[in-house]
Order: sequence, then C-alpha cells, then structure tokens
Amino acid sequence: MDSLSIDLLGYIAQGLFSARFFVQWIMSEKARKVLSPTVFWQISMVASVIFCIYGWLRNDFSIIVGQFITYYIYIWNLNAHHAWKKLWAPLRWAVMAAPAAGLAWMALHGNHAVEHLFRQEELSLWLIAMGTFGQVVFTLRFVYQWWYSRRIGESVLPLNFWLISLSGSAVIIAYALIRGGMYPLILGHITGIFVYSRNVMIALRQKRESAA
Repeated sequence: MDSLSIDLLGYIAQGLFSARFFVQWIMSEKARKVLSPTVFWQISMVASVIFCIYGWLRNDFSIIVGQFITYYIYIWNLNAHHAWKKLWAPLRWAVMAAPAAGLAWMALHGNHAVEHLFRQEELSLWLIAMGTFGQVVFTLRFVYQWWYSRRIGESVLPLNFWLISLSGSAVIIAYALIRGGMYPLILGHITGIFVYSRNVMIALRQKRESAA
C-alpha cells in the first residue's frame, strides 16, 4: 500500500477519534456536565480497528500497543450502556476475536513481526520507547476511566481522565514531531487538546456547582 493510502487510513482514524470527543463535548456543553454517551464508545470502537491497521502499515509498535489496551475497555463501556449486546452477534464475535487473531499471527510469524515493528534502521530504539511511553500514558486514561466507572457502577468520564489525556497528548505530539511525517497523529492530538481542556473546565464548573 502506498504512503498516501496509509496516511488516509490514519486521517480517517484520527478524524473519528476527534469526532467522538467533539460529539461528547457538544453534548456535555448542552447538559452543563461531563457526559459519557453511547455514541462516544461506538465511534471509539470503529476508530480503534482502523488505527491498528494504520499502526501496522506504518511499522509503529506504540500505536498497536495503545489500541490493544483500550480495545476491550471500549467494549466494557458499550456493555455498560446496554449497547454491546444489541449488535449483530457475528459482528460481536469478530470484534472480540480481532486482537487475539493479531496476537496469534505475531506468535506464528515471530521473527517477521519483530523485524516489521522494531528493526528499522531509520528509527532509533529510544524513539520507539518514547512513542510507546506516550501511547501507554495516553491509554492509561481509559484504564483509569474503566476502574473509576466500575467502582461507581456506571460509565463516566471523570476529571482525571481529561488531565491524563492532556499529558499523554503532549508526549505523543513531541514523538510525532521528532519522527516526522506523522501528520495524522499530530493533527488528531492538537485538535484533542482543545476538547480535553474544555472538558476539564466543564468538570471543574460541575464540581463548583455541586459544592454550592
């Protein structure tokens, strides 16, 4: 696949990732509180699959790791919204099996997978580590969201979720700028910073109003 086609996949995935937050932000502004709508998680699921493909084609281990961590958290949140079981059963099975199929392929083609994702002359190990660190930090927001939501018994997007988002985005933007050519990644995270910041403001206002 040529570079332009690969970038197109990246733009589509990042466009969907950004769209989910814009939808969530607009709904939250109207409600005057931070919401966790079902459509947010539905868009997340579709974007995650496309972004994994982009990460593989771009030889980017950090992207794939980040998506694998959040994949099943998206499913948990869809289930918490009673939306997961409404999907066509074969589609649910395919979605559930996709990461396992990817891991099985890597196990069966271990040397090729390592060569494809790590042994790149133009990409230093420290840069791979930086990208992976940024993706892990960025992805931990969903691990925190899942833990927090399980604790209170409903799907929510708490204040710390947005603060972790801001931290992770900063690292990923720096990584993408140093690596170069990763314009979908840069554009997506710069757009996201605005929405994350606005949700922090909404969450703080919500706390002040609740205290009053």
